[in-house]
Amino acid sequence: MQMSRTSPAVSGSAPRLLFPALVCALVLVCGGQALGATGQTGGSSQTGQPGATGSAPVISGTLEQCLSVGEQADRSATFSGEMTAVAGTARMAMRIEVQERMPGDTLFHTVSAPGLGVWRSSQPGVKIYKYVKQVTNLSSPAVYRALVRFHWLDGKGYVIKRAERHTPTCAQPVSPSSPSTPLE
Repeated sequence: MQMSRTSPAVSGSAPRLLFPALVCALVLVCGGQALGATGQTGGSSQTGQPGATGSAPVISGTLEQCLSVGEQADRSATFSGEMTAVAGTARMAMRIEVQERMPGDTLFHTVSAPGLGVWRSSQPGVKIYKYVKQVTNLSSPAVYRALVRFHWLDGKGYVIKRAERHTPTCAQPVSPSSPSTPLE
């Protein structure tokens, strides 16, 4: 499995740096027009109430896009997490871990690859932080999801709050070139 196009997107006074492909993908997703090859896109897991800093944070783990047709190199999943600041937050940090479940497995296991499972931090003072991670070269048949971990940090770098969410799944069915093994 390969990963590509890691892009923390921040709001506030920090500059926004996004890869052109992710900008297009995010524009499509925000407009509700993004459709993966199987129609599996835009799922999310959210909690919290919107509001000012100090209220319950809004957090989400989302499957932005799931492409499950073509050769293995063309198959991909794009996951994202979003969080809002709470009282006392100086920075926010997020980590997206990709998990895989193969046919016959009852549980998901974390996938190891360079750049996966790395903490990414916002700039100081950011109120809303979004992080997007795309993984490519997905095996089939398999089911993928992400575990999104959230940390709120104070001015000294200490964690003042933690949370985590699982994203919806991205199913990769049997490809024409792989052995015929049914997904569970």
